[in-house]
Amino acid sequence: MSQQLKIALPKGSLQEPTLSLFEKAGYNIYSSDRGLRPSSDDSDLDIYMIRAQEIGRYIDQGFVDCGITGYDWVYENKVDLEDLAELPYSRASTRPTRWVLVVPENSEIQTVQDLEGKRIATEGVGITERYLAEKGVSAKLEFSWGATEVKVPDLVDAIVDVTETGSSLRANKLRIVDELLQSFPHFYANPNAYRDDWKKEKMDRIVMMLKGALEARDKVGLKLNLPKSALEPVLEILPSLRRPTVSPLADGDWVAVETVICESIARQIIPDLKVLGAEGIIEFPLNKIVP
Repeated sequence: MSQQLKIALPKGSLQEPTLSLFEKAGYNIYSSDRGLRPSSDDSDLDIYMIRAQEIGRYIDQGFVDCGITGYDWVYENKVDLEDLAELPYSRASTRPTRWVLVVPENSEIQTVQDLEGKRIATEGVGITERYLAEKGVSAKLEFSWGATEVKVPDLVDAIVDVTETGSSLRANKLRIVDELLQSFPHFYANPNAYRDDWKKEKMDRIVMMLKGALEARDKVGLKLNLPKSALEPVLEILPSLRRPTVSPLADGDWVAVETVICESIARQIIPDLKVLGAEGIIEFPLNKIVP
């Protein structure tokens, strides 16, 4: 019987982007909306779908070997894990999750010191406690199960909540006073599990493929043929990870060029390449880039 790696993936807002990332990395995971034990096309994986807030504790306690959860929740739970990689993706954008101290737009509170003795609601009680301690402020904290924005100003004086762009806060007429923490998902491992040679190699391979999938995000491959006489002008304007690959064609006066560029640049540079004499220009998507 083959060994298995117990891995926890976040259920909730990060679920779809996480499963999509694994698919690009080459791991197909089959999960229903309510499924907590999805299957995959890798028989070595024993997958658990768990709320991101809890994954760090389960890894720390050894119930699972590894998993993906936000740095913020590991910080919140004060667990000591092997941090194998930061994975810069999020639920709605490529920006990190930001934990922010928030008050109503018309509030008289301007700094965290103005919250001395006041009431704050948050899901990240540990994060907020450590922040207030660093600032030397004593305030009353209450745990919030969600919909934290509606609690100010009638129930509490301020909230600590998560945001990526701040647009939801502005829509609710709320103002950011300070930022406590920035967080991306990380791939964490239980230290004992990571000392197991087979599990360590399996985790390292998964991390390599996930990082490769993220590296390929927003990038495309570009192939083109052009006269040798146009090669230097083309190389001057053509960005690439390194130097582009240049290969001779059957016609000795022509070469083939292949490179990787940011997708946003392609729309600008392809017409320029055509002006310089390039032909047969092909843009193609990428799943992974492994340095």
